[in-house]
Amino acid sequence: MAFNDTFRLSAHAVILNSQHEILLLKANYGDYAWGLPGGALEPGETIHEALHRECLEETGLVFNGAILTGVYYHSAYNSQAFIFRCTPCEPWAITLSSEHSHYDFFDIETLTEVQRTRVHDFINYTNEVISRRF
Repeated sequence: MAFNDTFRLSAHAVILNSQHEILLLKANYGDYAWGLPGGALEPGETIHEALHRECLEETGLVFNGAILTGVYYHSAYNSQAFIFRCTPCEPWAITLSSEHSHYDFFDIETLTEVQRTRVHDFINYTNEVISRRF
């Protein structure tokens, strides 16, 4: 990798409801896609700091803990996404930022192939972080 190359890092939360559905947010920018809460790291920020900052900004949620379950290289974006198992502090209520228009909980099988793979890795987590490329 050359000095001036751009490489992106992001941190995202997998949050389940009591029916084991996955929380996704609908973006108000780009391709208006549904995605996991989280986002890009800022300069000097750790992956855990980015996770907590992004999720608080996007959902208003604070977590008891965050466990890294997978790291995924996305060739289309030249980026690495860090995926965490997160448990929001009780009681929790979602408050969206202006970056998102909606939130909803989705059955795992309705997710995109990439999202579904990352969530299955999360569900099958056995204290070993998974690494994949898409």
